[in-house]
Amino acid sequence: MSTSLFEPYTLRSVTVPNRLWMAPMCQYSAEAFGPGAGVANDWHFAHYAARAAGGTGLIVQEATAVSPEGRISPHDLGIWNDTQVAALRRITDFLKAQGTVPGIQIAHAGRKASTAQPWKGGAQVGPEGHGWLPSAPSPVPFAEGDAVPRELTVEEIHEITGRFAAAAGRALAAGYQVLEIHGAHGYLIGQFLSPHSNRRQDEYGGSYENRTRFVLEVVDAVRAVWPEELPLFFRISATDWLEEDGWTADETVRLAAELHRHGVDLLDVSSGGLAPGVRIPVGPGYQVPFAARVKAETALPVAAVGLITEPEQAEKILANGEADAVLLGRELLRDPHFARRAARELGAEIRVPEQYHRS
Repeated sequence: MSTSLFEPYTLRSVTVPNRLWMAPMCQYSAEAFGPGAGVANDWHFAHYAARAAGGTGLIVQEATAVSPEGRISPHDLGIWNDTQVAALRRITDFLKAQGTVPGIQIAHAGRKASTAQPWKGGAQVGPEGHGWLPSAPSPVPFAEGDAVPRELTVEEIHEITGRFAAAAGRALAAGYQVLEIHGAHGYLIGQFLSPHSNRRQDEYGGSYENRTRFVLEVVDAVRAVWPEELPLFFRISATDWLEEDGWTADETVRLAAELHRHGVDLLDVSSGGLAPGVRIPVGPGYQVPFAARVKAETALPVAAVGLITEPEQAEKILANGEADAVLLGRELLRDPHFARRAARELGAEIRVPEQYHRS
């Protein structure tokens, strides 16, 4: 049976065997300090290896920090030194051996940095918890009770741009074939985009052109390092879900067209995360319309995310032309072999490891 979900998809020189991909989801499981800080360990290997063996076409590794202070938590993965690169290579080698394309999301948390692991409450931590004072476009804390972040200088903004470029070079050395820049969920790039968090009065704040300056500079710096033959993704929150003073879906469509001209190959369309306590109408596929609009109004390919939990649901999104691929999050945490189950239910062919043929 022919299905949209199990058709290969090619971007630049990379062909992904199917359209069922794994969204980046932090594991908060690296060491927080010392020589092992930010280094992938056995948990990360087992976690990603299981989804590859399960048939996932592309795995986008969790938000991996471009600098120590860019981590969401002290336990995040990092890609700011060569020790981290060596550990990541073990993961990419295995994924490729299973026929899965290895991708990585590079990120800086900005004002949402230095937090405890979610199962320990997720609140900001100070030096006693191996934390630090976050930095941001403006001295506006994310939530009540958070420390006031330090406002970045223009020189520091340029330094962070360089950190993203250096991370792209290390991602290539680690064996990744897809690179994604994290501009969603209220982390640093999203903080620049939204007037809710960006109160700057210089060339990086105020107008749409100024608020998008940092992201375009990051994309250009990364694209200059990331090989021409490999695809570059960008993850965006299509809306902050704020009634006023937030980033909007109209701005997302406008930026998507610009990102495409700057060398981005696919937009990973999510939403929210910039402000706490925002009311979001969560339901099956609730973010798909944002991806569908970008696909309809621009030439940039898109991937849809957000409570996509059933094979027929995923197939319908692609068959209807609402997205070019789907990214699953929590459902792949629950079922590492979701892709194999989906293929069985849809009557499609999928690669199965030889060790699992008896199943």
